[in-house]
Amino acid sequence: MQKPVKIILGIDPGTLIMGHGVIAVNGNSMELLEMSALKLSGKKDNYERLQLIHRQVVLLVKKFKPDEFAIEAPFFGKNVQSMLKLGRAQGVAIAAAMSAGVPVTEYSPRKIKQSITGNGNADKEQVWKMLQHILSLTDRPKLFDATDALAVAICHHFQGKLMLPAPATAKKKSPRSNNWEEFVARNPQRILKK
Repeated sequence: MQKPVKIILGIDPGTLIMGHGVIAVNGNSMELLEMSALKLSGKKDNYERLQLIHRQVVLLVKKFKPDEFAIEAPFFGKNVQSMLKLGRAQGVAIAAAMSAGVPVTEYSPRKIKQSITGNGNADKEQVWKMLQHILSLTDRPKLFDATDALAVAICHHFQGKLMLPAPATAKKKSPRSNNWEEFVARNPQRILKK
């Protein structure tokens, strides 16, 4: 019996640009459903922008009916006001998903980069190159916020695969049995072939 398709909505929150990426996962295969960004005018009042972010997430949830929602956590910067605004943007996006009953998971920027590229300090270009490889993408979006959101969704999928419970009949393995061969066998889509 084939596993049902799981839809994951990934969000890169922002007060001026909010990226979103939607993937469909079926077993080991992933398909990009949509990747884009909502560009908000800096001339609008902060609360108007929050309302637009909320409305956009509500529309995305209605359109794609995601099973899971993943969002990038705000990073800790020196500017407290920027952090506060970003936290509000993240909060309204989360509220929109939760009001529709979609489970929410949050990932740090470092965790997302680590999951996609293997390097928590990767730059946006490196993340994009890996996304191209993972999903066989050719067209580069105009804004990295869209690719960042796609990375959030894929990170969530990868993390979910790592957290699957072991079958009841499986023998317990020692911690030393975790090796690269097992990783490659479980994650063939993450291997670069030259």
